[in-house]
Amino acid sequence: MSDIIIEVGDRHIREINEDIQAACKTGEKIIVRNTLSRHNLGIGLPDGANIHFEGSVGYYCGGLNNGATITIERNGGWGIGEAMAKGHITVGGYAGMSVGAAMLGGTIHVKGDSGPRCGVAMKGGNIIVEGKIGYQSGFMSHSGKIIALGGAGASCADALWEGEVWVAGEVESLGVDVNIIEPSAEDVAEVEGILEPLGLNDSSREWRKMISGQRLWYFESRDANAWLMI
Repeated sequence: MSDIIIEVGDRHIREINEDIQAACKTGEKIIVRNTLSRHNLGIGLPDGANIHFEGSVGYYCGGLNNGATITIERNGGWGIGEAMAKGHITVGGYAGMSVGAAMLGGTIHVKGDSGPRCGVAMKGGNIIVEGKIGYQSGFMSHSGKIIALGGAGASCADALWEGEVWVAGEVESLGVDVNIIEPSAEDVAEVEGILEPLGLNDSSREWRKMISGQRLWYFESRDANAWLMI
């Protein structure tokens, strides 16, 4: 089996994605070249597809992923893997804001830093960032884990619900209604198990595990100032 090569260039994005979808049906690996940081590449890819984007991509690459393995060679714009249900996305460089927004499952692995609001409103799955996550990462995350190995920006885990934010490194500041708790040995083992297939497990890390303080789960008038701070 040989790789299928798809050129992006200045072609219409619908035509490009139609070519990608057709190539997915062959079961062969797909190489997408001359990406020019174009937006909306590789949307709604099916389970079992294997696609590699050479260079950088624009916003929403890999959105609505339904099980494909996606590799982005360099950097990605905002909304990488938005609303994905399953699959695996690797970003070889940096990622813009809102990585994994509203994702339901699967794994996103960013080898550089990520922008603000990483994992905003995520509903499941795991986001692993080898660098630093930007401000308000984890904002209103309902489930899943955000794991940052290089620290976190301001207002980390703001208005978190039932998601978890794990940070090794410095945290600039915490968001509204966040508790930092001591993780159990079982919790740490679970996180290390997520990192191990990526070659990133390290038992010497000192983790900060952030969960919701639950003050914002039910609105009460005496807590109105907390809501206004979001």
